[in-house]
Amino acid sequence: MARILITLFFVVSAVLVANVATENVEPKPRPKKVLDTVMTPVYIPAEEKHGSYWKKSAVNTLREKLKETPNINKAKNGILFIGDGMSLATVMAARTFSGQLDRGLGEDSILEFENFPVSGLARTYCIDAQVADSACTATSYLTGVKTKYGVVGLDGNVTRGSCDSQRHPPNWTPSIGQWALDQGLDVGFVTTTRVTHASPAGMYAHSSERNWESDADVPTECLALGCRDIASQLIMSTPGRHYKVIMGGGRRELLPNVTSPISENKGRRLDGIDLTELWHVDKLSMNATHQYVTDRTDLMKVFNSDDLPEYLLGLFHDDHMDYHLKAKNQPTLEEMVEVAIKMLSRNKRGYFLFVEGGRIDHAHHDSLAHLALDETVEYSKAVKKARSLTNEDDTLIVVSADHAHTMTVAGYPSRGNDILGTVDTANSLDGKAYTTISYANGKAVSTGEDGTRLDVTKDKNFITRDLDYSYPSLVPLDSETHGGEDVPVYASGPWQHLFTASYEQNVVPHLMAYAMCLTEDKHKECAGHHSAGLNTQPTRTILLSLSVMVGLRLLI
Repeated sequence: MARILITLFFVVSAVLVANVATENVEPKPRPKKVLDTVMTPVYIPAEEKHGSYWKKSAVNTLREKLKETPNINKAKNGILFIGDGMSLATVMAARTFSGQLDRGLGEDSILEFENFPVSGLARTYCIDAQVADSACTATSYLTGVKTKYGVVGLDGNVTRGSCDSQRHPPNWTPSIGQWALDQGLDVGFVTTTRVTHASPAGMYAHSSERNWESDADVPTECLALGCRDIASQLIMSTPGRHYKVIMGGGRRELLPNVTSPISENKGRRLDGIDLTELWHVDKLSMNATHQYVTDRTDLMKVFNSDDLPEYLLGLFHDDHMDYHLKAKNQPTLEEMVEVAIKMLSRNKRGYFLFVEGGRIDHAHHDSLAHLALDETVEYSKAVKKARSLTNEDDTLIVVSADHAHTMTVAGYPSRGNDILGTVDTANSLDGKAYTTISYANGKAVSTGEDGTRLDVTKDKNFITRDLDYSYPSLVPLDSETHGGEDVPVYASGPWQHLFTASYEQNVVPHLMAYAMCLTEDKHKECAGHHSAGLNTQPTRTILLSLSVMVGLRLLI
């Protein structure tokens, strides 16, 4: 018994000693991980803290969805908006930026096209490239045919830069602009880029090299074989010469490389031809009223005129139009859209309008996130203007992008944190702050000469929100690249329901053409076609035979 008591004494003593030792040792802290981030939001709206708010919001959305009925009217008018480089990350960042401009939290803001009832996803690759450029994508969403990287308005049988490929008509792919002209509609396009740039060129050009914007860009041997530059195709060929509205930048591509005694503008053309003058002569030959304008002041005079011209050519910069935040006496995209719709709406048969917010892409290429987001907000304003001037009963508006970019929005920032600032919740492992927005590759390096990461909070241009501040990128390149992910497609108007799901990008113009009755495949609401079967070849033959019989009877 004594042995048992002695043993218990030593066991209890050992436990007590262990406990005392444990109390005197500080517990080793667990390393804080990224996922342990504690948010410090500017504020949280009081109603959002209650589950009933979110349930009510979901019920309201459901009820609105249940009210929707298919709109199968004929789309008298069609407007295709392309935000060049407007990736889904760009949409999210721009909506937040827009909300914060209005002194809100930002995340709950909504861009105009996000109100559209239908959305889908388009796959953007070229037939020879995993990540697309603006030329092959323009051919895709404007002509309905996928093609090769760097090629405009030609199918996949072409070789980039080949004169023979370009001059072979079977390779040509006509655009939805041509389809609309063939049905008697008026057509136009507006862009913030050069009017000869890859995206707008998809409306009218057939070029095996997207960079052949003027004759100065085309190899001499190709010119000798009859290859024509993109600018000359716009002004001198069908369908470009028949477009009622052409607005954007790129005046230099249309003007000769000489100093004019009456103009300070000096172009790039080596053939000595002034294509703006040829445009004037062409319209005189048509006996059509026309106006050529070069700044916002003159454009507004045309807009406010009681007697609009039949044709309008607006070239507002020698190169691309300036960024919205830097522009002087240049119209906004919203203003150009309003003028275009006013011009084209005079046609009782309807119209097709192509609109490009092209400088979103250019800002991304230079890693200028601030400018890219502002250009996206301006693009949204143009969409809003178009909706306010049209009726969803007879006008189909489709909003999309040609390709993505490498910009990301990441880092667990708190809600309401400045979208253009640094992540507020934690620094990186090197102890330095990092930006919410960054690029996978681009012009701005992220490390210094000593091999360590740069501290953006010590960069004056970042602190002052300089418009030319380039956001950090992982891989240094002379220009940030496009991204390969799918792009959003938003639709509102007749046959909007066709644009749901995921599909190849080249499907977009075919869906629009069907809604607008531009192809042989007619739906029952197409004017003059009370059923789809009336457009079959046998029916056309029967109608032709009846016409001949009636004519013979009248002769007898």
